[in-house]
Amino acid sequence: VLDQLLLPHESTYIPILDVKAAWTVIRSMQIRGAPLIAIVAVLGLAVDLSTNDETVKELDGLNDDDVVEYVAKKMEYLKTSRPTAVNLFNAMEELDNIVREAAGKDGSTRENVVTTIMKHAQLMLDRDVSDNKAIGAFGADDLLERHTHPDGVRVVTICNTGSLATAGWGTALGVARELQRRGKLRSIAALETRP
Repeated sequence: VLDQLLLPHESTYIPILDVKAAWTVIRSMQIRGAPLIAIVAVLGLAVDLSTNDETVKELDGLNDDDVVEYVAKKMEYLKTSRPTAVNLFNAMEELDNIVREAAGKDGSTRENVVTTIMKHAQLMLDRDVSDNKAIGAFGADDLLERHTHPDGVRVVTICNTGSLATAGWGTALGVARELQRRGKLRSIAALETRP
């Protein structure tokens, strides 16, 4: 992930190889933005469960019932990284339900759970971009309906936007992107530039 504490002077990426690394970048505010926090948590869990040798070894030693609880403990740990992050809590609750359902299917519980988490992480990325584009389209429609200047509108943003806060498109910046796509963005000003 991009270390947002170093912006705008430095672009440094931090590898997220396990839940501890995900927890740390969320807690230290090296990443920000409600959607991004939730996505980094789920991706960190997915990477941890599928590629971290220590975690894989621990999972291999568990019986089927204990796999779900093992994953649940990791999700609870991730929630402590930012206790006020609603998107994080919602993502963990959604994932917990999906994991418990996957564990009940035929076959290896460990394999079902890890595969389910990997697929859900991808779904979250895709869903966030899709939601952001829909927000952008609705926001652009609303602005253009209320502001009738023939050249379009001027937009002001505050706080992290775009790929700094989401899976890559943005909510507020998504509106600006859609206005630009339609040729109706006269100008844009970012009022907050702090990392």
